[in-house]
Amino acid sequence: MEHRRKSLFGTDGIRGVANRHPMTPEMSLKLGKALTYLLKRGVITHKPKIVIGKDTRLSGYIFEQALSSGIAAMGADVLLVGPLPTPAIAFITQSMRADAGIVISASHNPYEDNGIKIFDRHGFKLPDEEEMRLEEMIENGGGEHLVATPDDIGKAHRIEDAPGRYVVFAKNSFPGDLTLEGIRIVLDCANGAAYKVAPTILEELGADVITIGVHPDGRNINTECGSLKPELLRLKVLETGADLGIALDGDADRVIFSDERGEIVDGDKIIAICADEMIKSGKLRGNAVVTTLMSNMALENFIRSKGIDFFRTEVGDRYVVEAMRAKGCNLGGEQSGHIIFLDHTTTGDGTLAALQVLAIMKREGRKLSELSRIIDLYPQLLLNVKIRKKKELSKIKGLAELLDRNEARLKGKGRINIRYSGTEPISRVMVEGEDVSLINEIASELADAIRKDIGAAA
Repeated sequence: MEHRRKSLFGTDGIRGVANRHPMTPEMSLKLGKALTYLLKRGVITHKPKIVIGKDTRLSGYIFEQALSSGIAAMGADVLLVGPLPTPAIAFITQSMRADAGIVISASHNPYEDNGIKIFDRHGFKLPDEEEMRLEEMIENGGGEHLVATPDDIGKAHRIEDAPGRYVVFAKNSFPGDLTLEGIRIVLDCANGAAYKVAPTILEELGADVITIGVHPDGRNINTECGSLKPELLRLKVLETGADLGIALDGDADRVIFSDERGEIVDGDKIIAICADEMIKSGKLRGNAVVTTLMSNMALENFIRSKGIDFFRTEVGDRYVVEAMRAKGCNLGGEQSGHIIFLDHTTTGDGTLAALQVLAIMKREGRKLSELSRIIDLYPQLLLNVKIRKKKELSKIKGLAELLDRNEARLKGKGRINIRYSGTEPISRVMVEGEDVSLINEIASELADAIRKDIGAAA
């Protein structure tokens, strides 16, 4: 029997253009009601508490108010923390013993977009089945007929010291016997959720911090800055003679580095650096590392050469975390910069990941350029094809034959991965291998086949 596909939730919550379906205040109101109803139907015997945080997008106010209204109408209390990183919401949900946490953010997307993702009381993102139940309730009105009596309506409280709580939490992940004195860091906060807390964390640990992207105006989040656009970071590192650069994305759950020479260091290299240190110090649990289908073969070969298992999941840090928990691992992540250290936190945390890399640099007295030589990444090409509909890949005309032929051409020394974006109408074609001209040729062929069958009109 074919499973019902989710229509609202993608790989990382609900996402879309603000004030357009599905990202409307009306949907948010229903979501707040549905979530509260499901919590009250569970094992909870007390009045539920739900944390709501957001990034710096102008539209955040709309969804914060609508969600709060829905939650309070169903008889639960709301804890508002304002603009804070996604991982800070996960932490505060646990710390406050709340029953769920909601993040209003479209992560690395442009400011016109917004999104909603939900954490359970332990700080983990909801599994697919729970998201499906929420969707069904929203479609049925979100529990409209089950609202609280006037006596049981909930309240909304603002947690004024939430930023300080997260600053202390993040600093506690850094070794107590080390400081960041003597290190000059360029920090790009993408005009996003970490614009206050990330500089504070690094400065309090002793670093000399030069900031970019710390003046959000509601519209400049991720604009030519942040982990998706690290060019500004790279140039600033070279201009200031900094020891490294750190770029977060809009909700600060991912990180990309620039070394002191202006070379970009991605999530795969960060995972290799951290895995190597954790193996040496006996801290790697589960004898395995978990990444996604997008991670470079060079990382897989390196991890396996150490006698460690290497697992891949679907794209999305939520799936990485689910696999890590199932396999008892404490290190996993994505090429895009979501790095998960389950000994410290429950989700991707760009600032916390940066602190782990900085600790290795300090402990070993080595520059980031030296550390990042740990693996030589295979050439990898990613082509995005705009599409008008999502069709089963096996039913795209001529694609199966092309895949078979080109897999054979790679002779086991490369990979092909084709998938649909969970947040945009895009098909992503990724090809990697040793021969740059060959992977360019293969990627173009596959992208053309998809474009001919389901490509969007230019």
